[in-house]
Amino acid sequence: MQNVGKIMIAAAVAVGLTACAPTEQASTQPQSGPSTPAAAQPTKTSESSAPTSAAASAGAECTADDVKVTGAVNSKPEITIPTTCAPPKKLIVKDLTPGTGKEVAKGSDMLTHYLLVTWSNKAEKDSSWSRNQPFPLQGVGEASVIDGWNEGLIGIKQGGRRLLIVPPDKGYGQGGRGIEPNETLVFVIDAVQVT
Repeated sequence: MQNVGKIMIAAAVAVGLTACAPTEQASTQPQSGPSTPAAAQPTKTSESSAPTSAAASAGAECTADDVKVTGAVNSKPEITIPTTCAPPKKLIVKDLTPGTGKEVAKGSDMLTHYLLVTWSNKAEKDSSWSRNQPFPLQGVGEASVIDGWNEGLIGIKQGGRRLLIVPPDKGYGQGGRGIEPNETLVFVIDAVQVT
């Protein structure tokens, strides 16, 4: 009976280590952009805590509808990340509020307001609203930001609000800028102005 217990513990440790091992590597050259964390300590945006078991984190992949966003456009949103499903492995883009102004095309310049929450710990990592200053983005599609932004912001219209769930290979897969390795990033982005 003692051997069975040791085998179960060893298996649980192996599963935990496998879940933490890097499976995808992004470019080793960090990109600049909106995920530079604010100086303040991260704050929780949800009452729920991170999954505590391999079963909870190994469930089916979440969809855009599983992530809850509250708050009106042009004000800081609140993001609630579920604990009942796993982070998506592909970039997810969802318009929460359609805009009515000019549409972002490849090469467009824009001003954005955004909130970034990390999936693993449900912590706010950065927010332009906290600085009361929109973030300028030049040349969407080829801008000096993460791939998730360059790909995920094409098509948003001025005045719109968009949810981006960015997998590690389109964010900071290797970690950096205050982001842990293999972290999934959740952004809510408002298109303040498109030129």
